[in-house]
Amino acid sequence: MPELPEVQAVVDSIKPLFLSRKIIEIKNPNSYKSVFATHSLEKLNGLVLNKRIKNVFRKGKYILIELESGYLAVHLRMTGNFKTSSDNESDAKHISVEFILDNKKSVYYKDYRKFGRIYYFNDLNYLENKLGCEPLSKDFDYQFLKHGLSKSKSMIKSKLLDQSFIAGLGNIYVDESLWLAKIHPEKKSDTISGIKIRRLSDAIPMILKKAIEHNGTTIINFSFGNDSIGSYKEKLNVFGKTGEVCIRCKKSKIVKIFVSQRGTHFCSRCQKK
Repeated sequence: MPELPEVQAVVDSIKPLFLSRKIIEIKNPNSYKSVFATHSLEKLNGLVLNKRIKNVFRKGKYILIELESGYLAVHLRMTGNFKTSSDNESDAKHISVEFILDNKKSVYYKDYRKFGRIYYFNDLNYLENKLGCEPLSKDFDYQFLKHGLSKSKSMIKSKLLDQSFIAGLGNIYVDESLWLAKIHPEKKSDTISGIKIRRLSDAIPMILKKAIEHNGTTIINFSFGNDSIGSYKEKLNVFGKTGEVCIRCKKSKIVKIFVSQRGTHFCSRCQKK
């Protein structure tokens, strides 16, 4: 599933297409109705028709299209993507949503697995209550992290994946951050030392910013724009490196276990439990 850097890459690619335009119509080319999570296609069209788009931004893993009143929200899930063209007939069956704009151009939402969803909200109260701290905001710091972890007996990997605690983190960047901070992924959150929490509070935003610079990580499915891919895979230190020698200690091999049913990569020498 795309994480914060990947979602940001999508936002950056579609913002110029949507900004200051009006939505003339939303269509459902492949007739997959479940893509519309909160309103029927007919009601959605009634809500967005001829409303100018004021902004396109990200909150957690949600893409938000701010209208003159109300918001369209998109969650990409595993394989969602936006394109500016419908290339061929085989492509068409995967296009769930077509946004027709007032410049007579279309933006297509394509989703092979059909897990992605489109929402409409009058305001952002629902997401504000659902999602935790943005890790690239001024609210995310050592004190926030220390306070949150001190109240949790969950394993640190599980806690960091909790979107109601920190919004936007996922499997890749949690593994990378824990490796950088030298924290075992199964360590209980409330037992982590202040020094390691400090390292972690620095590691998370640093890694996310670097990943954004590379348009995220493409392992299998992720792409943005017309099938561009992220290049951060070449910068990964631990994720997907099972069996390879740790580049820091140069002695132990990267191990893969499962935490909260998620594949988890770490160095047993650098990240002692």
